Amino acid sequence: MSVEIPSEQWAQVLEKTGSNVIYKKIPVPKPGPDEVLINIKYSGVCHTDLHAVKGDWPLDTKIPLVGGHEGAGVVVARGELVHDVQIGDYAGIKWLNGSCMSCSFCRTSNEPLCPTPELSGYTVDGSFQQYAVAKAAHVARIPKECSLESIAPILCAGLTVYKGLKESGARPGEFVAIVGAGGGLGSMAIQYARAMGLHPIAIDGGAEKGDMCKQLGATTYVDFTTTKNLVADVKAATPEGYGPHAVLLLAVSERPFQQASEYVRPHGTIVCVGLPANAFLKASVFDTVTRMINIKGSYVGNRQDTAEAIEFFRRGLIKAPYKVVGLSKLQEVFDLMEEGKIAGRYVVDTSY
Repeated sequence: MSVEIPSEQWAQVLEKTGSNVIYKKIPVPKPGPDEVLINIKYSGVCHTDLHAVKGDWPLDTKIPLVGGHEGAGVVVARGELVHDVQIGDYAGIKWLNGSCMSCSFCRTSNEPLCPTPELSGYTVDGSFQQYAVAKAAHVARIPKECSLESIAPILCAGLTVYKGLKESGARPGEFVAIVGAGGGLGSMAIQYARAMGLHPIAIDGGAEKGDMCKQLGATTYVDFTTTKNLVADVKAATPEGYGPHAVLLLAVSERPFQQASEYVRPHGTIVCVGLPANAFLKASVFDTVTRMINIKGSYVGNRQDTAEAIEFFRRGLIKAPYKVVGLSKLQEVFDLMEEGKIAGRYVVDTSY
């Protein structure tokens, strides 16, 4: 089965760190021996993409750069070593574009910790283009019954929060506070938490985000812009008043990372997922010891986590709230993101 592939394509290109992205035509890449070429139909827009544009992480990006790491599309070409992905298959570009597959981390299913990773939309070109390449071993396998438009945000936002909830160790019937619940990750964290039998407490700011969180299944919404005592309100949202069993920190500012240890339940777990620039954790050593608090980080999921996260979506348990705009409007989405005016997720359609 052969597919006609053009020599040029439309893409959003960052030509200088800190500048606006430019919508322009660039060559279509060719897959290497162990890679596939995916005709990207839709791509989610993540806060990480804004960090790549601004260059405010301690990690160098390639320049010029095509960002994006939530790309869903159709496989149109493959390298000669690829046999388990077929032309015409639905596939997704994730944050982890490729890893060495031979280090101790890759061998033990911790490939996101590989010391020589290839990161989509950061160290290699990502999904804000009509055709993108990725290592076949790492592409997300998407069932044909799934909508490519709807599943795009699952490839990073969904996978990341699902992994974070697994890392929290929270069990069915327990409470988990989701900080940044009204954003792209948070909106899915609420749903994954519900699907896993947990009771989500949503923390964010603003009435619009509050309405969305409650519609998605949050048991309580705590608005940090209006509450007089956030710590007391979060604790009060749990039956015994001891606080949630776990806290999932998805925030993009530092303050929530300093505050979580004040309201997490004794013997509870704080999972750091969000990556605010130049931020630090802070917790009382006395409280951490005497209340047996666990503080840990969670990065992105591995290949099995990806399959599980997609299966929740396939079963209809996760419905990512999103708005679709053309790829040509990406800079406008970044502007809204920087102003904190996005509830849910934006998805770009690469056809316009």
